[in-house]
Amino acid sequence: MGYDLHEPAVSQGALSPGQLRALCRSGSYRGATAGIAPGFVQTNLVIVPRDWAFEFLLFCQRNPKPCPVIEVLEPGQITPRTAPGSDLRCDLPGYRVYRQGVLTDEPDNLVNLWQDDLVSFLIGCSFSFEAGLIAGGISLRHVNERKNVAMYRTNIACVPAGRLYGPLVVSMRPIKSTDVARAVEISARYPEVHGAPIHVGHPRALGISDLKLPDYGDAVDIRDDELPVFWACGVTPQSVAVASQMPLCITHAPGKMFVTDEAMPR
Repeated sequence: MGYDLHEPAVSQGALSPGQLRALCRSGSYRGATAGIAPGFVQTNLVIVPRDWAFEFLLFCQRNPKPCPVIEVLEPGQITPRTAPGSDLRCDLPGYRVYRQGVLTDEPDNLVNLWQDDLVSFLIGCSFSFEAGLIAGGISLRHVNERKNVAMYRTNIACVPAGRLYGPLVVSMRPIKSTDVARAVEISARYPEVHGAPIHVGHPRALGISDLKLPDYGDAVDIRDDELPVFWACGVTPQSVAVASQMPLCITHAPGKMFVTDEAMPR
């Protein structure tokens, strides 16, 4: 029987990055990675054909909040320098395949889909700074409830680059109103994994009509003493792949990140 984030068999923080990647490679773990291997950099994964790679790199350069680049691999390369011995084709809990802007498959691995002209991008993920928030006394409901973080498409357009355009995606965490300033201060230390939030409160200002209906991930309750806090999200390239009708774009499944061996700075 495989592990799942909702099962008590996997205690949060009990796994090293290498152990988690090994479980993913064997097919034993398919859950979200929030709260897993805290203290290490987690990344979104975006894989595009070589003839789209420059435009995607330019898109990231123009949109650093949702797409802070951690590493770009050579065409066909499957092992990033941030995780020696790893294999991007099978060391994540789940993947998505978009063709002509349509989600066509959600495979467990990419071995049979791999092509030598594919270029992989690792983009910083806000799961990376969650251990810092928790250490700062800030409770995170999706971690406590073993859920995926809630993510929403917004009405904010990213800066286009070549053929690429589309809406910004944000992740949302309910934060006690008395803790918001500290959450901003802590996350701002880590611009390489999205940094400070882009918005606090008033979801309709972002074009979000109902927080109970996330576009990706799981809804969580927001209590009377809390405010919804929104961070730019590395799922943005998936909304861009759809809007731009990219012929091929392979990504992580939302909330199911690649966990590197790079330690977060303290």
